[in-house]
Amino acid sequence: MQIDGMAAVVTGGASGLGEATARVLAGAGARVALFDLNEARGQDVAGEIGGLFVNCDVTSGDGAAAAFAKAGEAHGPARILVNCAGIGIATKTTSRGEPHPLDQFTKVISVNLIGSFNCIRLAATGMVGMDPLADGERGVIINTASVAAFDGQIGQAAYSASKGGIVGMTLPIARDLADKGVRVCTIAPGLFSTPLLHGLPDDVKASLAASVPFPSRLGEPAEYAALARHIVENAMLNGETIRLDGAIRMAPR
Repeated sequence: MQIDGMAAVVTGGASGLGEATARVLAGAGARVALFDLNEARGQDVAGEIGGLFVNCDVTSGDGAAAAFAKAGEAHGPARILVNCAGIGIATKTTSRGEPHPLDQFTKVISVNLIGSFNCIRLAATGMVGMDPLADGERGVIINTASVAAFDGQIGQAAYSASKGGIVGMTLPIARDLADKGVRVCTIAPGLFSTPLLHGLPDDVKASLAASVPFPSRLGEPAEYAALARHIVENAMLNGETIRLDGAIRMAPR
């Protein structure tokens, strides 16, 4: 799909992988709507790229539907959706005699997995209602998983489950939408320089970077965004989860 002139929605677009992707898509000519809860930062990014910020809780059915409606009024129905909104915690299944708090597990699943599907179902419904482009394509959906979907570490039960769910639903959703000309792919990043890691001490971040076989550093959000752009532009990428990880395989801790 040619990006120029297309309407795009990026969830989690106010920072990290989402912000980088919003900037790349806007630079390629897309009309970008950023969905996020960080109003101040989201408005700043949207202003810088000539896009639209929409305050959106991706876990809310009605809230997300209203966000897509607002974006559609400004830019037209989205042909591109990139799901980057997500959270993470580090909590063991049981520790010091206490079970993993169920509300914490539920929240991670709700934001990462259910939030992604919520936006997929809404965006896909808009996409299939549009006329096909010259090659028969109607839209592209990109999700964000993690290498934790495959190599989950100690304390990552909730996070790994949420990201594993995203990997697991990629192919069936791609099959659901194939006859409508909508492609679905997932990117599974490794260790990236995002707000989830920014709060760690420098020595910890250096140790994490050294654990990546090559290149031995943290990934940059722009590298994620470059892959997202390629997926949009390469029509043969469909139903696939792509690890973007410098060949890392995570150790237990």
